[in-house]
Amino acid sequence: MASVSIYLNFPRETEKAFNFYRSVFGTELEGGGIMRFRDVPPVEGMPPMPEEDLDLVMHCSLPITGGFSLMGSDAPESMGFRVTAGNNVYINLMPDTRKETERLFKALAEGGTVETELQDMFWGDYFGSLTDQFGIRWMFNCAEK
Repeated sequence: MASVSIYLNFPRETEKAFNFYRSVFGTELEGGGIMRFRDVPPVEGMPPMPEEDLDLVMHCSLPITGGFSLMGSDAPESMGFRVTAGNNVYINLMPDTRKETERLFKALAEGGTVETELQDMFWGDYFGSLTDQFGIRWMFNCAEK
């Protein structure tokens, strides 16, 4: 079955971020949990990773809501990555109830910054937006009156 997921890269804090998201959504990591860089078999011609990067997250996946999953990995500078939190991506959640919208909003706002408080909007939805403690931007649209 086709699906959509959101992939997130973090500078050495993927495990912390996904533990937080697990607590918010009350779900568990898929596929046996966290795959670490040390689990990747060596590839001929590829330089070895520094010891301090081997326990970083190579991949993880977490179901969140509505059939969507968050996927993520650390992006170590030793592999040429430079993570810059952007302002052009939101994860849009459309919970079924205002109660669930408020629960998720409150949990994700913890340690983050609220951009727009939850409120009834002109297009008819209960809407709010925030940036969580890891720099990920979230929008909420709930159609329940």
